[in-house]
Amino acid sequence: MLEEKVMIDFLKKFDETPFLVKINGNKYEIGDGAPSFTVNFKRTIPLSKLAASTSLALGEAYMDGDLEIEGDLYEALDYFLGQMGKFSTDRHALKKLMFTSTAKKNQKKEVSSHYDIGNDFYKLWLDDTLSYSCGYFLHEDDTLYQAQVNKVDYILEKLYLKEGMTLLDIGCGWGFLLIEAAKKYKIKGTGITLSKEQYRECSRRIAEEGLEDHLHVELMDYRDLPQSGLTFDRVVSVGMVEHVGRDNYQLFIDCVNKVMNPGGLFLLHFISALQEYPGDPWIKKYIFPGGMIPSLREMLSCIAEDQFHTLGVENLRMHYNRTLLCWEKNFREHVDEVRKMFDERFVRMWDMYLSSCAATFHNGVIDLHQILMTKGINNNLPLVKWY
Repeated sequence: MLEEKVMIDFLKKFDETPFLVKINGNKYEIGDGAPSFTVNFKRTIPLSKLAASTSLALGEAYMDGDLEIEGDLYEALDYFLGQMGKFSTDRHALKKLMFTSTAKKNQKKEVSSHYDIGNDFYKLWLDDTLSYSCGYFLHEDDTLYQAQVNKVDYILEKLYLKEGMTLLDIGCGWGFLLIEAAKKYKIKGTGITLSKEQYRECSRRIAEEGLEDHLHVELMDYRDLPQSGLTFDRVVSVGMVEHVGRDNYQLFIDCVNKVMNPGGLFLLHFISALQEYPGDPWIKKYIFPGGMIPSLREMLSCIAEDQFHTLGVENLRMHYNRTLLCWEKNFREHVDEVRKMFDERFVRMWDMYLSSCAATFHNGVIDLHQILMTKGINNNLPLVKWY
């Protein structure tokens, strides 16, 4: 009973939105007003766990079935995660989890742990483009597929591509952007990835489209680009810099700089934060090992060091919220198929991941930025935004 009281006292600080807690037949109302959601605990969580990492303690309790949300998971998380600033995190105790090695071998292992789960798994809930990044909803009735097509079209327009140009896609995923660039602009493109599954599927799609003379993909670390002997007129990176680690942001930009032709355009699309912080322990342990979200200001600072001139910065935060809600809907519609691939703990983990990320974008805990820049001065671009 004492442990129950201690847990409830800890949860009382999250009182900005009223909610109800059920445990051992007891009910506790937290916050003022009618409860917006209900949390049903099958067992108490020790204060030591909640204090070490509120995120890990609650996330693992949900994964293990010791915590249930009565009603819509996303809506409950949307109310609760607006108060993430009140979460407790013992950074010293979690140092090994929060700050992992940025060595090539380890980062390849970390990337593989997420992106090599299996192409069949991702095909269940991504759209037909296999785009695993923020869509761009131009119209209220855009489908997820249309939003991903919109996003790629928008990026390619920003890059001001011309026939015969060379394009590098760092973290090319399953290749949809490169394929669209080759088909619509007749460019020569190279994609790099650390994921064997993505490499395999991307190569297959390029062959299927008959674009082997225009495109190729390589299993390559971005740090090997300067020694590749390749140079490019345009560079794009979508959702990849979040994996390089805070200590390597400048190195990443340096590597891009070394393979770009003077005056070239570089578009960097990434999840960002208002301030620098090491990240969420639960996400780091179970979803993106080694992941680190840059702040916009530190990325702009790295860019300036290499004499990149910023042409525009755009925030697509709410587009990512909607993208994630689409993924979550698709995931739930195919959850029985997911259960045939993985255990129930994985299913609950992935459900929590998609819903919680949608909530953090909605609450502005994280943003999504696109930065468009030139390497040095380029006075040959249109005076008015061409895109």
